[in-house]
Amino acid sequence: MKLTSTDALANLRGQLRVGQQALADWRGGPLAVSAVPGAGKSTGMAAAAAIAISRYGLNARHQLVLVTFTRSAAANLKGKVRRHLLDLHLPLNSFVVHTLHGLALTIATRHPDLSGISLESLTLLTPSQGHRLVRTCVEQWIVTHPDAYQQMIEGRQFDGEETERMRRQSTLRTEILPALATTVIHEAKSSGLMPEDLATLARNTTRALPEGVKDYDGLGIAAGLYERYQALLAQRGFIDYDDMILAALRVLDSPEAQQFWRSRIFAVFEDEAQDSSPLQTRLLETLAADPVDPQVPLNLVRVGDPNQAINSTFTPADPVFFNQFCDRAQAQGRLVTMDEAGRSTGVIMAAANGLLRWVNQSGQAGNEQPFRWQQIRPVPPGDPQPDANPAPLGQGVEIHRPDTVTDTVRSIAQRVLALYAADPEIRLAILVREHKQGRFISSLLNDPKSLGVDLLATGLRILDVGAQDRQTHVPSEVLALLQFIERPHSPDRLKAALQVLVNRQRLPTQDLNRLAQQPEQFLYPGPLDPAPAPEAARQAQHLCTGLLRSRLELPPYHLVPFIGLTLGYNQSELATADKLAVRLAQQTREDNTLRAMIATLQEIVGTERFEAVDTEDRDERYTRPGQLTLLTMHKAKGLDWDAVFLPFLHSRTIPGNLWVPPQQTFLGDFSLSEVVRAQIRAETHAEHKPAPIPDILTAWKQAQDLKVAEEFRLLYVAMTRAKRLLWIAAAHQAPFTWSKPDNLSELPPCPGLSAIENSA
Repeated sequence: MKLTSTDALANLRGQLRVGQQALADWRGGPLAVSAVPGAGKSTGMAAAAAIAISRYGLNARHQLVLVTFTRSAAANLKGKVRRHLLDLHLPLNSFVVHTLHGLALTIATRHPDLSGISLESLTLLTPSQGHRLVRTCVEQWIVTHPDAYQQMIEGRQFDGEETERMRRQSTLRTEILPALATTVIHEAKSSGLMPEDLATLARNTTRALPEGVKDYDGLGIAAGLYERYQALLAQRGFIDYDDMILAALRVLDSPEAQQFWRSRIFAVFEDEAQDSSPLQTRLLETLAADPVDPQVPLNLVRVGDPNQAINSTFTPADPVFFNQFCDRAQAQGRLVTMDEAGRSTGVIMAAANGLLRWVNQSGQAGNEQPFRWQQIRPVPPGDPQPDANPAPLGQGVEIHRPDTVTDTVRSIAQRVLALYAADPEIRLAILVREHKQGRFISSLLNDPKSLGVDLLATGLRILDVGAQDRQTHVPSEVLALLQFIERPHSPDRLKAALQVLVNRQRLPTQDLNRLAQQPEQFLYPGPLDPAPAPEAARQAQHLCTGLLRSRLELPPYHLVPFIGLTLGYNQSELATADKLAVRLAQQTREDNTLRAMIATLQEIVGTERFEAVDTEDRDERYTRPGQLTLLTMHKAKGLDWDAVFLPFLHSRTIPGNLWVPPQQTFLGDFSLSEVVRAQIRAETHAEHKPAPIPDILTAWKQAQDLKVAEEFRLLYVAMTRAKRLLWIAAAHQAPFTWSKPDNLSELPPCPGLSAIENSA
């Protein structure tokens, strides 16, 4: 018998859990939904969207707008809503799904006269173009602020020695000031702060510092860099992603345009709300307002998990904003907590809950409260999700303390071998904190002789996601080395080439500014010049002079493969380098010179149209059966596997500390960019303005606390990716730095490990 629309909606609602049903029962006004990992946020939002479309008779002229963080998440959400609407026989044009920036660009380009943005006359700034723009800002600021620049060179102690002066100048020009500009411009702009706002904050900053600590007026410097950045954007016809949001808000400042959009948007549903910046939130709140009466509550539903906010160390997003929204909603009785999750077995959920409870009570993050207090609970019997809260594999949570990191990888391989033999369709993942750890594991798994375990012989597929990501950097790495070969006596080009060699672990980490400040003396020292005594410096000299010889001994089109071999590229990366060499040869057929190759490669890198060669099947998923996936914890968000391995959980890794490179400590024992970011956040995080702006030392402590809080949230995310087995290890002997994985020392485990073990 055919169901009526009422029965069909009731049937759809009946397939949802309690928290999801509360979302589906939304009948206007603001609503906050705080969900635990595995609670089915997107599933609940898709069903709620379909029910709202039916309930309010939405159509193409009066739509529901759904917003999420990434394009892939938007596509997934759109597919779920479409399927529900097809089952309910409802119009498919009654809703739209956007990323936040996609929504902003749609609004801005619809009204170019109001937004000042026309894609015919403006170009979206690419990352490589952005780096060059920032470098130009830095050089211009140095010219116009010689006194402030000199104060930074002198730092907290300076004897006037010329070699040290040159080293500090290089560090400021190529590291400290570009990092300050990049970090602060994005942080300020995404928070709706303009250069003049930063200048005002600088005037309100606390100046009382203990003796020996210099105040460099970081906010004032950042304001100057920001002002020049904005001027260069306008001069060169560029816009960045934050400009899209600002442009959309300029459009909505117009009463006519505001009425146009509000009359077409019935409500806004936002997924992954914990990753929104203040400016993005303001855009959604503007669109969700009533078109006639601004006093009517917003039709805004925000769904997220503040405990999975793991982007604030490199974006302006911070869980504080979503938490504040949840607190306001709770005071109005408009907070829903989705705390039932069917993803993981009970012992894994208990371990995650134990970590959350311990971190909040331990004071590890100072005054920061890393987690919102919400426990993951299993779903009740009869849950519609197949195999909800599955039975554990083995103990469910297994914690190991091997002797060394190599023993850790060997133990993982042996456990994987047993799991795969028992179930060839099992889904497995190794999650690491940083790419260098992944590279170390991958090299051992692909060397069964030294590891003593041969996983590849079993037919198990190993997908190293980091290796695929590294292929996308091939053109920019080749460009850096070709530019050095062309102009080896340029300190900037020598340093850029050395940085690529360090990133590729062809050289150990060292102070590159000291090597690059006098290129000729470093590359070809005379009898009176001091030789680069440290072994690391001699290795750098050997590799660089080898690159220079290649220009004399090889034709230009052979330089790219030679660079690939020098950088130790793997098979896929070498294939990408070969493809790049063919492309360069084709485009420089009429002018086969190194200069022409560099010009062509600059265009390729600048436009970012070059695609890497992927020797794997592009359709393979990270979570496919019979596969061991190796990727970082950040990339694992939103995914899950039957068994998850978390190696190398040492306190130096999680929570770790904000690290200041030794070559930058002449300013003080802090990172200037992190200090200024913390000072800006003191302003943007405060619910009551004006907020006191902390001094350098207080801001540095706050930055460290924020970092610790996010690292524990990252561990929480990694743990909750596991469905049936969570395998954790912290070796007794581990590298102090993963740039030198063979240099082992005694390292204590992550301080949360005992809480996990006691809770499991």
